[in-house]
Amino acid sequence: MDEIKKAIVEFAENSKKTKFYFKDIEKAVQKVNPDAKMRDIKKACTALINEGTLIYFSTGSSTMYGLKGRGMTEDPE
Repeated sequence: MDEIKKAIVEFAENSKKTKFYFKDIEKAVQKVNPDAKMRDIKKACTALINEGTLIYFSTGSSTMYGLKGRGMTEDPE
């Protein structure tokens, strides 16, 4: 699980985009770790959200993931 989390964070930090669909994250993780299953990647994303590393970003019709503090992913206060 830690290996998958590391791959997700590296993808999010090195990408030009600030928000990602789950499929984008899944493809990036499977490039690094071809044996990673979709369910394990989803669990790692959820763990990173619970830790505060990633956040959800809802467009209304779909949910995207973002690296906390990068781009316009924070709610303005």
